[in-house]
Amino acid sequence: IPSVSSIVPESCLLIVVGLLVGGLIKGVGEKPPILKSDIFFLFLLPPIILDAGYFLPLRPFTENLGTILIFAVVGTLWNAFFLGGLMYAVCQLGGPGLNHIGLLANLLFGSIISAVDPVAVLAVFEEIHINELLHILVFGESLLNDAVTVVLYHLFEEFASFEQVTILDIILGFLSFFVVSLGGVLVGVIYGVIAAFTSRFTSHIRVIEPLFVFLYSYMAYLSAELFHLSGIMALIAAGVVMRPYVEANISHKSHTTIKYFLKMWSSVSETLIFIFLGVSTVAGHHYWNWTFVTSTLFFCLIARVLGVLVLTWFINKFRIVKLTPKDQFIIAYGGLRGAIAFSLGYLLDYKHFGMRDMFLTAIITVIFFTVFVQGMTIRPLVDLLAVKKKQETKRSINEEIHTQFLDHLLTGIEDICGHYGHHHWKDKLNRFNKKYVKKCLIAGERSKEPQLIAFYHKMEMKQAIELVESGGIGKIPSAVSTVSIQNIHPQTLPLERVLPALSKDKEEEIRKILRTNLQKTRQRLRSYNRHTLVADPYEEAWNQMLLRRQKARQLEQKMNNYLTVPAHKVDSPTMSRARIGSDPLAYEPKEDSENLPIITIDPASPQSPESVDLMSEEPKGYSGLPPSPEEEDEGLVMRVKEPSSPGTDDVFTPGTGDSPSNQRMLRCLSDPGPRPEPEEGEPFIPKGQ
Repeated sequence: IPSVSSIVPESCLLIVVGLLVGGLIKGVGEKPPILKSDIFFLFLLPPIILDAGYFLPLRPFTENLGTILIFAVVGTLWNAFFLGGLMYAVCQLGGPGLNHIGLLANLLFGSIISAVDPVAVLAVFEEIHINELLHILVFGESLLNDAVTVVLYHLFEEFASFEQVTILDIILGFLSFFVVSLGGVLVGVIYGVIAAFTSRFTSHIRVIEPLFVFLYSYMAYLSAELFHLSGIMALIAAGVVMRPYVEANISHKSHTTIKYFLKMWSSVSETLIFIFLGVSTVAGHHYWNWTFVTSTLFFCLIARVLGVLVLTWFINKFRIVKLTPKDQFIIAYGGLRGAIAFSLGYLLDYKHFGMRDMFLTAIITVIFFTVFVQGMTIRPLVDLLAVKKKQETKRSINEEIHTQFLDHLLTGIEDICGHYGHHHWKDKLNRFNKKYVKKCLIAGERSKEPQLIAFYHKMEMKQAIELVESGGIGKIPSAVSTVSIQNIHPQTLPLERVLPALSKDKEEEIRKILRTNLQKTRQRLRSYNRHTLVADPYEEAWNQMLLRRQKARQLEQKMNNYLTVPAHKVDSPTMSRARIGSDPLAYEPKEDSENLPIITIDPASPQSPESVDLMSEEPKGYSGLPPSPEEEDEGLVMRVKEPSSPGTDDVFTPGTGDSPSNQRMLRCLSDPGPRPEPEEGEPFIPKGQ
């Protein structure tokens, strides 16, 4: 029924099937089977985690590892203690049925119910095709919070059997978190290296190559669980470490077998888990308490929303690509609970936890609410908020080449700046991997780069031999060069060039070879550092010469300013008209002004826009007579220039006051020299003017 499956997620439908099957078994009079924790943790969970770890998108995971760890560690701790503390308060205020539940029991319940479930997240997020960033944030959190859940679960379970919990016990419990998480990663890395090394020697027995991948991965999970370490972290580490080396050693058929067998195995496990959840709901013993169950559900949602908002506010201070409010909503809404919480609750011992049935009832209620309500409504909400979807098409080779080019570029920029960012350390790791690790873990010539030319020659030779053996040349493969064609049939030319149809596996191999064997741009003859760069012997001399030239130029400018007076700047015709129009009396000639300095102007009119000419400016008393008091008060007198007679040149005909001494005096009077620049805070127009 496509209309139902497009609205309801597959996990919800499987739980409904489990409920129907459980009800049918109970109706017949038989006892329905219950999902036992040993079966879940030993057989059903590992295939799902191995599939997720082996095919983990490593680039987005490593780029967002800091954000994922903050959500997984700090967010899970916040949810566990916030929920446990509030549930303890609810139990103290909730009446006689809840008073006997202590703080440790509530904290244990909080640690069980607080962790996001990877199985439920995978089941829902794979169907809505959310963008890669949000998917890896929520899914990465659900994978890595396993260490926190395991530590808190075993810690509170042990504390429940103690008579008194000391500060030393709390400190040891805090340190056990690092032991559980890092110990699980270490176990996974060891088994991953062993699997890669073993695959180096399987070239003559290709049939058992997939078996080693499954065997060593499962051994990593069992070894971690044996020492109470994080089995999920061990499986992820083993899958991530072994994949690049194993895929370089094994055949294409083995690679296809591993891929489809893992997908099939994880799908079967996921189906069984959700069906058994439904059956166990019908078969289990339940104790319903309205106060406890509704408080658990409400505080779960509140803790998740508050945790995401506060942590995102902190994370966005350090992220380049910020998490938008839409992203925060999807992260908070995608915190689904699942079968891990149910199995951990089922593992509780009746001796120390008499309220186990009530805990299981509340856990099942939260699982059903998150899977049904949030799982069914997240797809319409993603469409409503127009959240970016996942890119369905594969990246082109052009995009991969430019991505690798930008990685090299950013690494070079970090080296020049002396900043050791993640590009620098990634490049160091790649160099170490290429120089030492690949030679040990990858067999034969495949450990040496580039493989592209060898692969091309191999393909060309194979197709040329097939062509000769078949004796036909109607369909010529594109990989066969023109030289080999001429050697086979020198006279005949192909009428039509037919391109071969590449299979998907062959195309994927070519993409992989191109991606891993691009030109390494950072091959340097010697390493350098910005602190140990060799100084140029001529650089100091050039700097001294430039400084001397600059000082000489500044000194020359100062001397020119003080020794030579610039010519008077003549006003434009527009300014002259504006001045005459604003105060015409100031430009009218005055009587008894024969001995005064005279400035003669030609008043420009709109019909004849001529410029103002400076004709004569004589200082008072320059004619040899002492100035009278009236003349001193009158100042400068403006006189109108007389029109020149025709045939005379205004420019080259000297006037009465155009002698060299008069011109020098006029220039000095017009501009006495450079004035000091006004200091800061000094008004532009001095007071009193």
